[in-house]
Amino acid sequence: MPNKPFTFKLFSVKQDRCAMKIGTDGILLGAWANLKDPYSILDIGAGTGIIGLMMAQRSNAGLIDALEIDEDAYEQCVDNFENSNWGDRLFCYHAALDEFAEEMHDEEKYDLIISNPPFYSPNLNDEEISAARKKARFYDALPFEELLESASKLLSDEGEFAVILPFSEEVNFLKIAKNFNLFPNRITRVRGTENTPLKRSLLQLSFSEVNVQESELVIEISRHQYTQEYKELVKDFYLKM
Repeated sequence: MPNKPFTFKLFSVKQDRCAMKIGTDGILLGAWANLKDPYSILDIGAGTGIIGLMMAQRSNAGLIDALEIDEDAYEQCVDNFENSNWGDRLFCYHAALDEFAEEMHDEEKYDLIISNPPFYSPNLNDEEISAARKKARFYDALPFEELLESASKLLSDEGEFAVILPFSEEVNFLKIAKNFNLFPNRITRVRGTENTPLKRSLLQLSFSEVNVQESELVIEISRHQYTQEYKELVKDFYLKM
């Protein structure tokens, strides 16, 4: 059941108060992001706090902040952080991104910013998606331009920004990113199976223009039969990988 706690190898995540439940996208991003010994990390749109918890497991970062605008999700994220082994390094802010960026951009910058942002198109018409879930996953809730502008303000000079998007939005996102002097250095495009269309793009950006490392990841061979590459990526988190 989606409201039951999700148990990983080193932590457990409650999700009953969050519109967006734990899914493959967040776990993919949290496992894939390239960590260059960051001291400070910011997760934008924390939801349950899953990505922040993964960052705490994967790194020695002394400061891992998360940002969540929805009150229920914020409170759940705080609980999940406090109930983990890394509660002293994890902190969640209840605020809108533009306000947070305006208030914090003169403070110490983040070495890594990471986000699994909203990406249902605004004209989606699906009665099965609750109002809260729609809000959590609409472009309008966090436009790419706002996300990139804020990331550019909050990122340290040598910092990196990691994000997961629908593959169909990759070109548009990178075009907007260039306006804020953010350029890709690593791209992994994701398919569900070998014969299905590309579904997601994992992007890592920085202020430096470099040759882009591009790759492709296939998640499944068949239903619940995972590829070796995917299992290798997430083996430190899933109990049965």
